[in-house]
Amino acid sequence: MSTQITPTTAPTPVTHERSLGQLVHDASRDLSSIVRAEVALAKAELKVEAKTAALGGAMVAVAGVAAFLGVVLLLFAIAYALVALGLSAWLAFLIVAVVLFVFAGVVALVGKKRLEKLGPPDRTIRTTKETVDTLKGAKPHAA
Repeated sequence: MSTQITPTTAPTPVTHERSLGQLVHDASRDLSSIVRAEVALAKAELKVEAKTAALGGAMVAVAGVAAFLGVVLLLFAIAYALVALGLSAWLAFLIVAVVLFVFAGVVALVGKKRLEKLGPPDRTIRTTKETVDTLKGAKPHAA
């Protein structure tokens, strides 16, 4: 007994020509679908990124609050250390406060000096002016 394998013939495709208007309509519809899908994908990615950024920002904020509280406790510890060295409590806390104010003043002055060094974005202004001048000198193309 031998099995015979008969070749199958593929059905002949039905060909009908579409008009140019139909082709343009289909292409436009397909392009719109692709754009909508890309926008949906971008929204989904941005949603995930936004959640990640929000969580990271919240964690940095919590760390900042914890660090601030740590600095406050450290300052209290320094003041009580001065009390333990024999100073009265009011004088110890006054010394810590004055040192803290001096530190804040120095940091503020250094920050102010750095801000004074800032100037306008000269390079951006220059290149923008060059671009405008180039566009003003350009001649329109004959269509």
